[in-house]
Amino acid sequence: MVDRVDYARLTEMLRKAADKIKANRDYLSRLDAATGDGDHGIAVCKVADAIIATIGKDESRNIATVLKDIGWAVMSTDAGSTSPLYGSFFMGMSSSKAAGNEALDASGFAAMLDEGMAGLRKNTKAEVGGKTMIDALVPAMAAIHTSIDSGRSLAQALTDGAGAAVNGAEATRDMKALFGRAKNIGERSIGHIDPGAISMSLLFVGIKEGYEHG
Repeated sequence: MVDRVDYARLTEMLRKAADKIKANRDYLSRLDAATGDGDHGIAVCKVADAIIATIGKDESRNIATVLKDIGWAVMSTDAGSTSPLYGSFFMGMSSSKAAGNEALDASGFAAMLDEGMAGLRKNTKAEVGGKTMIDALVPAMAAIHTSIDSGRSLAQALTDGAGAAVNGAEATRDMKALFGRAKNIGERSIGHIDPGAISMSLLFVGIKEGYEHG
C-alpha cells in the first residue's frame, strides 16, 4: 500500500466515514436519548449527507478545495451544535497543510488532521474528561502521532488512532457530563456513553477503513 493520501483516496475515506456514521444513526440517537434530546443520530447524519453530497458534485480534484467545500456545506446544515463543530473540523483541515498538495504522506496527513482539531476546538471549551467528542478526538490524534513518530505506516497510525478514539468514547461512560444537554442531569449522566464521542470515533474508524480499501 502506498503510504500517501491523494484526492481520490481522501474522498473515499470521507465517504466511508460518512457511511459508517449513517449506519449507526439509530444507535447514536438511542445513546442521546439517555442523556439529551435523542436527536444526535439525525443531526450527525445530516453532516454525513453533506459530506457525501459535496464530494459527489466536486470537480476540483483538489484536497484543500473539497475539504473547504465540505466545511461550508456542513456549517450550513441545520444540525444544531453539531454543524459548527464538524464544519470547523473540515474547514481547519483545508488550511495550509493541505493547500497546494496533490498528496499527503503520513506526517502531512496527521498535520492536516491537527489543523482540523484546532479549528474544531475554537468552537468548544470542552477538554478531555468533559464527556464530549473531545474525549475521542484528542486520544485519536495522540495515538496517530505516536505511531507515526515511531516510524509506523499511515495505515497502522490510522488503525491506532481509530482504536484510541473508540476507547476514548467508551471511557465517557464513567464521566460526569460538563457540557451540552447532558450537563443538566449531572451525576445521572454517569453510566451512559456520550453520543458525540461515539460519532467522532465512527469518523476515525471510517477514515481508517476507507484508507485500507482505497
